[in-house]
Amino acid sequence: MVIAAVIIAVTSLLISHFLVKDLSNEERKKMEVWAQALHALNTADENTDLSLVLDVMQGNTTIPVIVLNDKGGIDDYRNIEDTLNLKQYAKRMLQAGDTIVIGSQIVCYDESVLLKRLSQYPYWQLGVVMIFVVVAIFALLSSKKAEQNKVWVGLSKETAHQLGTPISSLMAWVEILKENHPDDDLIPEMDKDVKRLERIAERFSKIGSLPEPKESSMNEVLNHVVEYMRRRVSNKVEIICQVPDHDVIVNMNASLFEWVIENLCKNAVDAMEGCGKITMMLIDDDSRVAIEVSDTGKGIRKKDLKNVFTPGFTTKQRGWGLGLSLARRIVEDYHKGRIFVKSSELGKGTTFRVELHK
Repeated sequence: MVIAAVIIAVTSLLISHFLVKDLSNEERKKMEVWAQALHALNTADENTDLSLVLDVMQGNTTIPVIVLNDKGGIDDYRNIEDTLNLKQYAKRMLQAGDTIVIGSQIVCYDESVLLKRLSQYPYWQLGVVMIFVVVAIFALLSSKKAEQNKVWVGLSKETAHQLGTPISSLMAWVEILKENHPDDDLIPEMDKDVKRLERIAERFSKIGSLPEPKESSMNEVLNHVVEYMRRRVSNKVEIICQVPDHDVIVNMNASLFEWVIENLCKNAVDAMEGCGKITMMLIDDDSRVAIEVSDTGKGIRKKDLKNVFTPGFTTKQRGWGLGLSLARRIVEDYHKGRIFVKSSELGKGTTFRVELHK
């Protein structure tokens, strides 16, 4: 439809161009007749019949005309509203070449108002069509984005719903095991994993709704993530967390924000292929808080930088490409912050930066 609209507009522009050209030639012929009538009027004697000449002279009611003598003075003018700048107007006509020489006089003329409007009309039409095209594309992209959002939200809520029943069952079994085997060291670890599953289900259930933020310590959030990641990565991965000595308090949903940092750390581990260093740095400014997550992995190609947050984009052989997309949703839509790739160099690593307003 967009291509058809552009073709119609361009075709209309070409047709109008040829139509304007034909009308311009017609006006040229009319002015030649008018100039001949003027010459006949100037050379007439008492025996000349001027009725036809006067009809031709008075018949021009639309085309602006200025008649110059051989000295450059103005002998006559017609159909011109701004009479204060006649000489400048005549100069523009001479430069444009719209003149007819009759004897010692030069007849300068301009396009009629109708012809000017007709020549401008296709450009206005093309502009309206382009606005229509832009609005149509914007509406299409918005519709597509809304549809994608519904898919991700539905998938997240359904995942949380499906996880709810087995998690509840596991929690009950853990309580039974605690009663029957109170001295078993493995049961507390199982309890931690069940609670972890419960937290994951809670996070999925909050996708699509606006969670209520509250004042939380960013230091604690990062420490929780570091503690969780260190238990689940090999000893070849070094995790360093640099935070200020004082608590950095931010209005946020701590559970969802932990998910963001975890996603960045997991991607870093994948990029380093299980061997390297992850550095998390908490920066506290006057008006905002920034978290930078750096790794020593393989880096991101420049052509892929603009797609890293696109749903479904992944460079891994096994992956859905939803982690960074959900992370951006949590940061930008829920917390009104920013998340972006601060720097990346192939073979040296990548730094992601998250910024939140205080």
